[in-house]
Parts: sequence; C-alpha cells; structure tokens
Amino acid sequence: MSRETSELTCIVCPVGCRLRATVEDGQLVDVQGNSCKRGAAYALDELCAPKRTVTSTVRVEGGFLPLVPVRTRDPIPKDKIAQVLLDIAKIRMDAPIRIHQVVAADVAATGIDVIASRSMSRVNAPRAE
Repeated sequence: MSRETSELTCIVCPVGCRLRATVEDGQLVDVQGNSCKRGAAYALDELCAPKRTVTSTVRVEGGFLPLVPVRTRDPIPKDKIAQVLLDIAKIRMDAPIRIHQVVAADVAATGIDVIASRSMSRVNAPRAE
C-alpha cells in the first residue's frame, strides 16, 4: 500500500486554492484547502491522470505568415505530449486555413484532434510573364 501526499495549487478558477491531497493506491483519499468541490476533482485528475492542452505551430505554404498556431482540441494525457509534438512537427499545410480547422485527427492515437488557433489567408503568387 503506497500513500503519497502532495501540495498543489488549484487552477480551475482564479482563486488558486492551495491544496494538500493524499493518494493511496491510485485513489484520492483526502483533499484539504479547497474552497469548492471542483478543487477535489482537480486534485484527483492532476495526481491520478494528469492532462495538458498542447500548443505548437505548423508550417504553412502560401500563407501570409510561414507558421500557423495550433492546439489540441481537448487536454491530452501528459505521457502522450512528446509523441503529439513529434506528430505535429511533421505537418505541412496549404493556405487558406480557417480557425478551428482540424489539422490532425486523432493525434498520437489519443482520440483528440489538433486544430488551428487562427485563420490564415492565402498570399497571391506573383504572375509568371
């Protein structure tokens, strides 16, 4: 039986409660310092199955900028971040791009899409004479 106590700051709302959470055999057994029930849920997620939203950029051909910012639609498990970033680094897109356009579906077999964080119009190519 392993019992571990951790201190963390809740980021669910702007209050930023200082939490002291105890996990025993992968189960949250005690949370102190939270001023609402969302703090306990945050501690459970953070200590037992941490997730993060990944942000990066993707190379764009024919856009008015060379890169477009992208992010995961939902948070992904922390242990998948490196693979997600490797997969994103391989992506090349052609302009135009719409905000929230899917850039990569089911990235790193997470079931979560990578989407564009902004729109990017196409730059008109110079005419050949």
